[in-house]
Amino acid sequence: MIKQDRTLVFFDLEATGISPLEDRIVDIAMIRRKPDGSEDSFCSLVNPGVPIPREATAIHHITDEMVAGAPTIKELVPKILEFAEGADFGGFNILKYDLPMITAEFKRAGFELSLEGRRLVDAFFIFQRMEPRNLTAAYKLYCGKPLENAHRAEADARASFEIFDAQLARYAALPQEMGALSAFCMARDAKGVDGEGKFVWRNGEAAFNFGKHRTLSLRDVAMREPSYIEWLMRQERTTPELAKICKDALAGKFPKPADPARA
Repeated sequence: MIKQDRTLVFFDLEATGISPLEDRIVDIAMIRRKPDGSEDSFCSLVNPGVPIPREATAIHHITDEMVAGAPTIKELVPKILEFAEGADFGGFNILKYDLPMITAEFKRAGFELSLEGRRLVDAFFIFQRMEPRNLTAAYKLYCGKPLENAHRAEADARASFEIFDAQLARYAALPQEMGALSAFCMARDAKGVDGEGKFVWRNGEAAFNFGKHRTLSLRDVAMREPSYIEWLMRQERTTPELAKICKDALAGKFPKPADPARA
């Protein structure tokens, strides 16, 4: 356990999506550990004031009915500030997600969550730094030895084959037939409209998952700013699949989910 000289609060949020500007918190949990090791917690559902998209509910299982009688973030702010007074902050991926989200929510509610003087620790960042996800690390994990001559094509290709064989031996649940294993590797995220996940399903509509229009529907952007769709279609990094989605959108044709109940 880390040596603490003051209180440390780890927290986690669930929301209607991932955009601090567009989305709203629906659940908050904070765990406070004091320097003496004692802990207490504060947890609450939050009424976001907007409908919760179906794809968000599919992830955290929080419905509109569950938050209908919950306090709003504005009502919870005083309790949150009191609970976290003088504390450092921590969590898992808070630097990229939870902190921007809660800071934006405080601002919309007319408050400020000051980070001045607070130290921040992120278990996700530590995980990334301490457990690198590259060929050398995979070779060490699966083959139990260092990768010699890394970043030469032949050595890397042979290492990849060894890793593949070791994975098949380690994971009994993996398909042992090429067709099934190919389908496993190529499986698309159920939330994604295209293979890259540039668009995701949001309330049955294809919505942007990147850039300035993140969370907005493709249909709305095509109507309001077709020039942006044209620009995206012409970009060198735009895949043929994405270019076709853009071309169809400009013609008034939009993607439809294969399973409407899950989109």
